[in-house]
Amino acid sequence: MTRNAPASPLLVIYTGGTLGMIDGPDGLVPGPDFEARLRRALATLPPARRAALPDFELIATPTPIDSSAASPRDWQWLAGLIAGRYQRHAGIVVLHGTDTLAWTAASLAYQLQGIDRGVVLTGAMHPLEAPGSDALANVEAALRFAADPGLQEVALCFAGRLLRGVRSRKWQTRQTDAFASPNHPPLGECVGEDCVLYPTRGLERQQRGAPRFELPDYAALAEGGVPRIVLWPGIAAWQLKAWLLDDRVRGALLEVWGGGNLPDTAAVTGVLAQATGEGKLIAAISQCPHGGVAIGSYAAGRTLVEAGVLSGDDMTPEAAATKLVHLLAQPLDEAERRRRFLTPLVGERETPKR
Repeated sequence: MTRNAPASPLLVIYTGGTLGMIDGPDGLVPGPDFEARLRRALATLPPARRAALPDFELIATPTPIDSSAASPRDWQWLAGLIAGRYQRHAGIVVLHGTDTLAWTAASLAYQLQGIDRGVVLTGAMHPLEAPGSDALANVEAALRFAADPGLQEVALCFAGRLLRGVRSRKWQTRQTDAFASPNHPPLGECVGEDCVLYPTRGLERQQRGAPRFELPDYAALAEGGVPRIVLWPGIAAWQLKAWLLDDRVRGALLEVWGGGNLPDTAAVTGVLAQATGEGKLIAAISQCPHGGVAIGSYAAGRTLVEAGVLSGDDMTPEAAATKLVHLLAQPLDEAERRRRFLTPLVGERETPKR
């Protein structure tokens, strides 16, 4: 249940996505006048649920963002918009296409560190007016969670569950229960007509004072500066070299096997070592969605340690890649970038055991 009605309205940012589309001659197309359509849909809710909805103001991007074509520039623009307006609103809801929803959520979490209210992203697998659509329920839940003062982080709301944004992944291509959080439990859930936060699962309540937002310019990294390389049987050193030693590459995410394994050859080690020696920030996570890497536990994983590759522990690909972009966009020295990558900033990885 939403606790204490917010003193100021929420801000809803509509960026596009399937949620706002309508049927066109050649398939789904962005529909007009989304705010009026959304308010009409919310008005159809049962009286008790309508009464539980917080007030909100809605703004839309000048043109819809194609989620499948979203880039770090879009993440930067959204974070700047929220940073400039959040103090006038009790919480923020971002309506976004599902293809890269988890990527945007992860990036916003790094940029809006220390935010003292909820930023909730959601979307839908079906358009708002489609029969049996999940859109209305997702927006209703997102509004109610964003209005709860107990939420003080970036989250993703879908199919009645509230997930940590930086722990979320799109898990289904068609099912409405499309998102999962493989290595962290939900922050909250809709139970009956209540939207319930689990208080022990969120980030620790922020200290009073100004949030420690980090809003660097991502433009230099928006054109492939941090590739994601998924290993496959037979990958060769020359292929890694083509990716990692290109002068336009500033860092990279490797998705390795199991607990941190990759081909244990001198040629592969040499390419990785050369890349890190040039100051490129290289990190590794497991291709397995559950659990994390422990590089160096197996002989086949020593290559990563010897080459200076950083462990991504149990981070999702979205969390690890957006963190690399975020750190590389800032004027930090190499040692500080490496330290911060290994440090949990917004609950994106396990806290190191002491």
